[in-house]
Amino acid sequence: MSWRENSEEKTYSDDEVTARLEKELPHWYLENGWIRRKYKTSGWKSTLMVVNTVGHLSEAAFHHPDLTVSYAFVIVKLTNHAAKGITDKDFELAKMIENVVMWQPGLEDSALTGVPDDPRFKYIKYD
Repeated sequence: MSWRENSEEKTYSDDEVTARLEKELPHWYLENGWIRRKYKTSGWKSTLMVVNTVGHLSEAAFHHPDLTVSYAFVIVKLTNHAAKGITDKDFELAKMIENVVMWQPGLEDSALTGVPDDPRFKYIKYD
């Protein structure tokens, strides 16, 4: 099957999407046929880092979101155009984006300490 063909992927009802988001991605929500998440940043440089991260993950997955980009936030919107609804691809890419963008190494037992608690180094506004 070529990449252009619809593989008859399962699409989820609004109730199924809402239930999965509550369980798996609590900071995401369903609106107008898209699952969405707003990432708040500390400014333009951080916003661009989030956009580039989402872009890299999406391109690697060959599943592309719509983005709304502003000075201190990025809104990520996912749906599967070919399947005409929300599919496992949307949930899986949302989880990958969530895990990478919201990663806080300072909360783990790791040599990586994370960003210092200093306004000069703020990056993401964590939930």
